[in-house]
Amino acid sequence: MRPTLEPGDGVIGVAIPRVRTGELRVVEHPQRPGLWLVKRVGAVEGRGADCRFEAVSDNAVAVGVVDSRRLGLLRAAGSYRVIRVLRGVRETA
Repeated sequence: MRPTLEPGDGVIGVAIPRVRTGELRVVEHPQRPGLWLVKRVGAVEGRGADCRFEAVSDNAVAVGVVDSRRLGLLRAAGSYRVIRVLRGVRETA
């Protein structure tokens, strides 16, 4: 998610069901349980429990990017809206 997030940054997310274009969301990888992704919301389809959204990377040309081009639309249920970014909370090697 560079340049928005850098290695070592943390996020605080809350379970807010309404998904809005442009916000950051934390969502579990649909094919790798336990792996959480931070993505920007692109298009939003549906409402309520049936809502799905396009997960967009801020740096879409980076090697190994995982977003809706590979995953398709993601379910909003079980995702979290990022309400705060914590800069450099963890040292990286």
